Amino acid sequence: MPSTYNDLYLDTRRALKRNGVDSAALEAREIVCCAADKNKEEFYRDNRLYATPEIEARVSALLQRRLQGEPVAYLVGEWEFFGLPLIVNEHVLIPRSDTEVLAQQAIDYLKDYPGARVLDLCTGSGCVGLAIASQRTDCRVVLADCSEEALRVARTNARLNHLQSRIAVLQADALAPPGAKFDAFQCIVSNPPYIPTGDLAGLDPSVREYEPHLALDGGADGLKFYRAIAARWKEALLPGGRLLFELGIGEADAVMRLLRSEGFGDLELYEDTQGISRVIAGTRCTEI
Repeated sequence: MPSTYNDLYLDTRRALKRNGVDSAALEAREIVCCAADKNKEEFYRDNRLYATPEIEARVSALLQRRLQGEPVAYLVGEWEFFGLPLIVNEHVLIPRSDTEVLAQQAIDYLKDYPGARVLDLCTGSGCVGLAIASQRTDCRVVLADCSEEALRVARTNARLNHLQSRIAVLQADALAPPGAKFDAFQCIVSNPPYIPTGDLAGLDPSVREYEPHLALDGGADGLKFYRAIAARWKEALLPGGRLLFELGIGEADAVMRLLRSEGFGDLELYEDTQGISRVIAGTRCTEI
């Protein structure tokens, strides 16, 4: 018997719920929209219409991949962050809502610095830097990552959101000192790899088996990138400039100590919606 788009959505949602997917409603809609090549508005408009057998087959195939653990964002190839549509694939982390705290704190800080240069280090998909550029239209933003595959995604996302005129995309190793192109930034933001190497095996399979370990592995204690960036990249900040990191759970105290040891002051922590310390910010102190 033919199925309507709403039937496909309800069947997909039930299957996801049975398999313990928390956001079953959202993911079911994304799967049906992807299979039917419809946006959200078109899905709601057409949900009483009958789907073709080809679309039913595509929904079934996508659902099976999801039930095997593949993240829905990789299935559909796009995810939203800070209201921006972003292309995502296996070369970049899927943007999380928690990371919007990092973007928002940078946006709030930069309102007092029109025309500022901003660096998004370990940019991945470009989500944080692009969110900043979309809200602070007078700022120029550099997206930097060691992975050329990730930078290709970031370039695509800059074009997708019509931000390429104020965005530069450059390759850089966050563990090495910055090159000559990286200087005079008012603000550096970074969501670096911060999972301790020994904890990678215990991650949810949808993360461990699909998302890039290059963007997850923070070294033995999870702090390798925080140490390197705080020590080596502070020279890329203007005196009085601000460094903002996303934090892993339980890492706030350790990162605060290392920032203080590297001469950063005015240290502040910001919580996510669950009350977890998610972002730390510090100011490069002016040398006397």
